[in-house]
Amino acid sequence: MFLKMRYILSLLVFSFLFVGCSEYQKVLKEDDIKAKYELAEKLYNEGDYKRAQRLFEQIAPRYAGRPQGERVIFFFADTYFKNGDYYLSGYQFERFAKSYPKSDKIQEATFLGAKSYYMLSPRYSLDQTDTDKALSKLQVFINTYPESEYFEEANTMAKELTSKKEKKQLEIAKQFNKLGEFNYPILISAITALDNFITDNPGSIYREEALYYRIEATTNLALNSTENRKKERLEEAEDSYNTLMRYFPESKFKKKADDLIAKIQKELNTYETASK
Repeated sequence: MFLKMRYILSLLVFSFLFVGCSEYQKVLKEDDIKAKYELAEKLYNEGDYKRAQRLFEQIAPRYAGRPQGERVIFFFADTYFKNGDYYLSGYQFERFAKSYPKSDKIQEATFLGAKSYYMLSPRYSLDQTDTDKALSKLQVFINTYPESEYFEEANTMAKELTSKKEKKQLEIAKQFNKLGEFNYPILISAITALDNFITDNPGSIYREEALYYRIEATTNLALNSTENRKKERLEEAEDSYNTLMRYFPESKFKKKADDLIAKIQKELNTYETASK
C-alpha cells in the first residue's frame, strides 16, 4: 500500500513538472510577449530565475520605452544577480539606473549594481580592478542615499573592500622587506612602501603591523649600512620603535620590537663611547 502511494505521488509530481516544462517550452517558442511576460514574472516569483531569465531576455528589447519596461529590465537584471552572474547583473543594473533614474527601484538597483562588483572582488593577492570598481560604486551609493535601508550593508562592504586593498598594499611592502634580507638595498623600497602605507591609511586595522615592519626594515638596513650612513639609519630605526610604542604601547609585536631596539641601542652606544 505504502509503495503504491509513493508511486502515485511520484507520477503526480512528474506530471506536474512535465506540464510545467511543456508550458514553458511552448511560451518560449511562441511570439506572444504578453504570455512571455506573465510566465517570466510567475517563474521569477517562484524562484526559478534561470528560466525566468531566458524569457526576460527575449522580451526586454521589445518592452523598451513601454510602461512595463521598467519592471521587465529590473527583473531581468535581478535574475542575473540571483543566478550569480555578477558581471552581467552589474551591467544590467547600471543600464536600469541610466534608463530609469526616477524609478522607485533606483536605490535598490544602484545598491545591487554595486554589490554585483563586490561579489566579483577577488582575494587580496589578485588584481583588484573589480574591487576598485565596487568601492567606487558603493561610495556613490553611500553618498547619494545615506538614509537608505541598504546603507549599513553598503558601508560594511565598503569597509571590507578597503581593508582588502590595504592588506594587498601592506603585503607588497612586507615582500620588499623579506627580499631585503638577501639584498639590503631593497630595504629602502620596503621602507618607502611602508611609509606610503602609513601615510595613505591612517585609520587602517593594519597600521600597527606596518609600524612594526618599519622597525624591522630600518633596523636591518642600519645594521648593514656603510659606516658613513650607519649612525643616521640607527637613529631612524630608533624613531620607528618610538613611534610604534607611542601609538601601540601594548603592541602584539612588542617583544620582537624590544629585541630590535636592544640591537639598535647597543650599536648607538658604541658611538657614544667613541665620542668620550
